[in-house]
Amino acid sequence: MIEWSEFWRYFSLVFLATAIPVAVIIVLEKRSPHKTAAWILVLILLPIVGIIFYLFFGQEYRKRKLFSRKGIKSLSRFRVLSSKQLREIEQSHLNLNNEVLKKENIIRLLLNNSNSLLTTGNKLQIISDGNKTFEAIFKAIQTAEHHIHLEYYIFSDDKIGNKLKNLLIAKSKIGVEIRIIIDDVGSWSLGENFISELRENGIEIYSFMEVRFPRLTSKMNYRNHRKIIVIDGKTGFTGGINIADRYLEGLKKIGAWRDTHLQINGDAVACLQLIFAADWYFIINENLAGEKYFPKFTEQPGTPVQISASGPDSDWKNIEQAFFAAITNAREKIYITTPYLMPPKSIVTALEIAALSNVDVRIIIPEKSDAITPKWCSFSYVSKLLEAGIKIYFYQAGFIHSKIIIVDDVLSTIGTSNLDFRSLETNFEVNAFVYEKEFTQTLTNYFVADLKNSRKINLKDWEKRPWHFKVRESLAHIFAPML
Repeated sequence: MIEWSEFWRYFSLVFLATAIPVAVIIVLEKRSPHKTAAWILVLILLPIVGIIFYLFFGQEYRKRKLFSRKGIKSLSRFRVLSSKQLREIEQSHLNLNNEVLKKENIIRLLLNNSNSLLTTGNKLQIISDGNKTFEAIFKAIQTAEHHIHLEYYIFSDDKIGNKLKNLLIAKSKIGVEIRIIIDDVGSWSLGENFISELRENGIEIYSFMEVRFPRLTSKMNYRNHRKIIVIDGKTGFTGGINIADRYLEGLKKIGAWRDTHLQINGDAVACLQLIFAADWYFIINENLAGEKYFPKFTEQPGTPVQISASGPDSDWKNIEQAFFAAITNAREKIYITTPYLMPPKSIVTALEIAALSNVDVRIIIPEKSDAITPKWCSFSYVSKLLEAGIKIYFYQAGFIHSKIIIVDDVLSTIGTSNLDFRSLETNFEVNAFVYEKEFTQTLTNYFVADLKNSRKINLKDWEKRPWHFKVRESLAHIFAPML
């Protein structure tokens, strides 16, 4: 029998022989210092197990490319149009009003880092809760004549999930093409019977990046966090709401669920369609092309919108870069609502500089959360932000899951990206960037309404919280890059 001392000696040798090379690899990858430090700490605190976690879930795939976009036929058209728009900006030929031109650098950035076209022929509707969102979605689906495309992180086998399933089956029976992408982790509870019923009725449904142990990997690997609906290439939806009853009924211990979604009618829908088409091509190697899927741009007057997608497949951290540029470009105000406040260092610095430059920076986060460790981690950022003069508010009327940023009077964004490491650096996400004074004012009105249901945090009072609260928040903060 091996004695304990001998066991620990062998264990230590194995640990040193494996952990040190992995630690060197992590350092050589030149990722952010926060992420590097966090992973090395995992190697130390979780011997052997930490190495396995890194090998499966911690490697940087952005540089290696999870998949190539070369085979996507529709992409070349968008690249040509984005190059044309860049030339028009350089030559001052892009037909934009003076208010929008104040944010020209953001437009230019998104054209360069993600070929995100600026479309103008759009009509937008902000939807402020689950009931109104699903009502709008079901109404739009009823009008479908050619195709319905859905891409969701969570698709549940519950009341709203079955209601949607039955509607989709009814549309499929009259000849409408229906394609569904679900994230294999987010929708892990969706049973085979549910999926089989859809397929038996002519609906194509596939999982994105299948995994063997969804409960284990839900917070560790790259996931498709996008929420997209495209109907006949003319109507689209994106935002924070997934297909699940909680978005309608709330959570028992937390209360009502407050979220924000966006309905788009017009040219920007083609950009949502391109994102769906790229993900569809990745899954089954089928190209979706032609005017039935991508109607010609109307280029009619309307709300200017850029749709940007980011993820391990993109060359740049598109959405994070756009957030950073928008924050540093702010002159009057920055209003943010996010369910999880765990931003990269660059975003924290940008927010601090804005506040110290006398920009009115306000952030709403939930006081009660659906995820306990991210909640503690979010709280760990509060003191530092308050010290810079940023106003922090804890939402009281349930759980706020909205993901919005408002900058000055003309720029706002709604999408799937939380203000955290996972959304900005590793997940597949999508956001709509909107350049219109009227739209921004409407979104601001919703933000102000949420402020009335929130309590403002005072730095002196916040510092008086129990010491063990501070300890758990500090510990959670260490793991922020991996949450």
